[in-house]
Amino acid sequence: MIIIADSGSTKTDWCITSHNEPIKRIATEGINPFFQTEEEISLIVKEKLVPYLENKPIEAVWFYGAGCAFPEKNAIVEQAIARHIDAPIEIGSDLLAAARSLCGHHPGIACIMGTGSNSCYYDGKAIVDHVSPLGYILGDEGSGAVLGKLLVGDCLKNQLTPELKEKFFNRFDLTPQEILDRVYRHPFPNRFLASVSPFLIENIEEPCIHRIVLNGFKNFFTRNIMQYDYKNLKIHFTGSIAYYYKEVLEEAASALQIELGTIIKSPMEGLVKYHSTL
Repeated sequence: MIIIADSGSTKTDWCITSHNEPIKRIATEGINPFFQTEEEISLIVKEKLVPYLENKPIEAVWFYGAGCAFPEKNAIVEQAIARHIDAPIEIGSDLLAAARSLCGHHPGIACIMGTGSNSCYYDGKAIVDHVSPLGYILGDEGSGAVLGKLLVGDCLKNQLTPELKEKFFNRFDLTPQEILDRVYRHPFPNRFLASVSPFLIENIEEPCIHRIVLNGFKNFFTRNIMQYDYKNLKIHFTGSIAYYYKEVLEEAASALQIELGTIIKSPMEGLVKYHSTL
């Protein structure tokens, strides 16, 4: 059996495969070595994954995750997993997971649009060009965290209609002070901001809401995708935001004369297929 993991800042999707077929899927909280220690990650593996392995031998672990693009950060995740699983462990970025899942062994531009956002040019073997996403404060255009941030900002600065503003506070049972506390005083503000972003799709017909999402996606294209050879390659997406906001994403791409390719919610199916061909 092998284990394939796809981890974002919000959740980790673990897939146990045997003879290239998935036999079990486990969901745990997100793992990101920029925000969690080796001890914290080890505890997640021990309590949320190991019980499902039933002491069966594991041949290899392929872990793809947010924050796993630097050797010192990858080592944190590898060591945390190695405490509990005796097998070769390979750590790669969530962006590499997206590229392998969306493009397989062919060139393309692969994008993630979930809690965060990211993109790259993949030549069929490796990521050869990459525009840094910069995180939800400086970048991550079009992501759930940034769309949530824009929504909350517009709400608190009275850019929504009074009816929408009241609807937002009631929907999440929040007050302005509670929002400020969650953003500035609590851990993982990006997760909180992404958690309120469903309000956008629920009210996408409202002009002020549609504008937030459409402009967010246009910013993603202009600040990231247009730095690649986007006119000669299709742009593929994975992630919940891309999947659920597909129509607005297509609208933004069309306005900028960008051709989209595959849009999927999760890269796992493509990763299982990719690893079956190695």
